[in-house]
Amino acid sequence: MPLDFAISALVTLLVVVDPVGLAPTFLAVTEGLPDHARKSVALRAALIAGAILIGSVLIGDWLLRALGISLPAFRIAGGLLLFAISFEMVFGARMRREGEVAEQAVEEHVRNVAAFPLAIPLLAGPGAITATLLLAGRAGRDFLLIGLLLGVVVFVALASFLCFAAAGRIGRLLGLTGNIVLSRLLGVVLTALAVQFVVDGIRALIPI
Repeated sequence: MPLDFAISALVTLLVVVDPVGLAPTFLAVTEGLPDHARKSVALRAALIAGAILIGSVLIGDWLLRALGISLPAFRIAGGLLLFAISFEMVFGARMRREGEVAEQAVEEHVRNVAAFPLAIPLLAGPGAITATLLLAGRAGRDFLLIGLLLGVVVFVALASFLCFAAAGRIGRLLGLTGNIVLSRLLGVVLTALAVQFVVDGIRALIPI
């Protein structure tokens, strides 16, 4: 039934994407950015992730097969890139933003951070893409089910934006010291997550 499929898709994607759980990570990754820049990052990340998952619904399976890319390989690549970001977070490597040059640096940082690591691989990572591909496979050629799945993806992207936008209030409550501690702590967590991505990808490619 369409309603059962919609509920199943919504629960699956919300659990896999976990926008609420990613809010602290959003705070750490956007450390030092002003509120307006954080909102811009949140919006961009949600739009990019939503576009990727919509693409996964419509052409994801065909595109991966056409390019000869496996999901384990995608998981390994995402893990390696995420490791680089987590390393930066742990050691506090942040851009210095001063004067006019700083404004350009902030804008560039907003674009970069929104795309990676927030949109990819945290929001629209291998797990979310895999889940979306599986749900699209269940929908088959039923246009009603495909439309419902696209609506679910849009809803999850909106939920991600709202969770990230509210994360700024948490940042103000934590204060400067709290944000620094949180950034270092989550950097370690992201490092472990990145390693797990790589391990899972290797296991899938080389079954033991």
